[in-house]
Amino acid sequence: MDARTGEGAAQGHGAIRPDLRLVAEMVTPGSRVLDVGCGDGALLHHLVHERQVDGRGIELSMDGVRQCVSQGLSVIQGDAEADLADYPDDSFDFVVLSQTLQAMRDPRRVLLELVRIGRHAVVSLPNFGYWRVRMSLLWGGRMPVTKRLGYAWWETPNIHLCTIRDFLDLCADVGVRIDRTVILGRHDRPTRAHPALNNLIGEQGIFLLSRK
Repeated sequence: MDARTGEGAAQGHGAIRPDLRLVAEMVTPGSRVLDVGCGDGALLHHLVHERQVDGRGIELSMDGVRQCVSQGLSVIQGDAEADLADYPDDSFDFVVLSQTLQAMRDPRRVLLELVRIGRHAVVSLPNFGYWRVRMSLLWGGRMPVTKRLGYAWWETPNIHLCTIRDFLDLCADVGVRIDRTVILGRHDRPTRAHPALNNLIGEQGIFLLSRK
């Protein structure tokens, strides 16, 4: 299930979105990687060719699978929420879930599966607590539409919107350790603000996770 926006490989090989590049930088070169909800394969292609990983992908959309396969990527069609349970423990060094957790029916269970089948997980998600989202809802009185939440309420695949603070609480509740955090503000630039402000000024968060 892919809720990413504008990941496309049309920019050319090696030219990916800044947030995806930051996701890739959390992955150790040469490691075994599973990209869950890999979309058109832009991130997976970058990981394979720029980070020299042994990369695999799973994608719900057949169109996405075809785009990945056309780039020579090893991707299967499947529903991650059902299929992740079939992978043995520690099957991969890293499992990546980019801009997709909020589109899952059971984010808690998916998060636990990520850190079970991967020694590390990299998760990125949009922040519904971002100040522009708050102001849009306060003054406009309608569900916000932003670059990271780019759907009208009636067509969005994002069914479990959360804030950065919500995600931190979830990780604490289920015993998932956060080893590294990058918070992106406007224009996908990492913020330098005090961590207490992350939930307000962060448009999205990227987290390197592992089991406690």
